[in-house]
Amino acid sequence: MQKTLVIGASTNPRRYSNTAIHRLVDNNIETTAFGIRGGTVSEVQIKHNLDDFQNIDTVTLYLNPKNQKEYYQQIVDLQPRRVIFNPGTENPEFYEILENAGIQVEVACTLVLLATGQY
Repeated sequence: MQKTLVIGASTNPRRYSNTAIHRLVDNNIETTAFGIRGGTVSEVQIKHNLDDFQNIDTVTLYLNPKNQKEYYQQIVDLQPRRVIFNPGTENPEFYEILENAGIQVEVACTLVLLATGQY
């Protein structure tokens, strides 16, 4: 099964990243999470170090473009098949970096993709 990494994960149930983790797990998608604050969501531990992740198929972003910059190279180094830019995370500068690294860019909503069976 393909593994998804949620970047910008939050334990706050009002955050879309939190809902995404729940829905990914509910859809039996292997899910990992990265965030600035620790905690657990739907039995998924939120880690603080991107170096802790391997064999990632999909990265789904919940960081605004300004906060993405410091993670550009680390995300590229993960070599995911695709990166999903959720609403509010759109970043043409990062799209170009990813595409030049052979990584698929998808501007979409993870929650909608899951709800419509397009994930």
